[in-house]
Amino acid sequence: MDSDFRKKVYSKFGDSGETSLLYGGRISKNNEHTEAYGITDEAVSAMGLARALSRDEDVKNLLRDLQRELFIVAAELATDPEKYELFHKHFTPITEQMVMNLETAIDSLEQKCEMPKVFILPGGSPESAAIDLARSIIRTSERRVVKLAEINKLTNPLIVMYLNRLGDLLFVLARYQDRDIPLEFATGDRA
Repeated sequence: MDSDFRKKVYSKFGDSGETSLLYGGRISKNNEHTEAYGITDEAVSAMGLARALSRDEDVKNLLRDLQRELFIVAAELATDPEKYELFHKHFTPITEQMVMNLETAIDSLEQKCEMPKVFILPGGSPESAAIDLARSIIRTSERRVVKLAEINKLTNPLIVMYLNRLGDLLFVLARYQDRDIPLEFATGDRA
C-alpha cells in the first residue's frame, strides 16, 4: 500500500490535552464527557477480554451484543449536546426497549442458575473475573454519567438506567459463566 494513502494512527491534535467530540468541537481530555465515554470504552475492552476467554457461545454472543450497544452509549456521551441532532441521523440512541432487553436477559439468566445471597469474591475463573472487571468499570462509568446528569450535561437520561441494568446483567452473567464452579464468599466460605 502506498504510504500517501495510508492514514496515520497518530494525529498530534491531542498533544495539547484536548480531544475532538463526535461531530465537532474540542474539549479537555479531563472533561466530564471525556471521562464518561473513556471509562465506557474501558468496559468495552474488558468485555472483549471476557469474550475472548469464554468458551460458552451464549456468553460470547451476549457480550458481543453488549459491546456493540456500549459503542452507542460512548457515541452519545462523545457528542456535544448542541450537535445531538447529528447523532440522531447516524445512530439510534439508548432507548427504554434496550433497558428492558437487559432486564429480560437478567431474568433469563437468573432462571438458569442460582444467584448468591452474600458477597462473593470475583475470580472463580478467568472468564468470570473479566466479566466482573467489566461490571466494576461499568459502575464507574455510571457514576460519571450521573455526574453529567447532575450538571445538566446529559442529553439522554436513559443512559443512566441502561448502565445500571448493564452492571446488574454483568454480575449475573459472571455467575452464569461460573455456574458449575463453587463460589468463594467474601467471608472465606465456599458454596
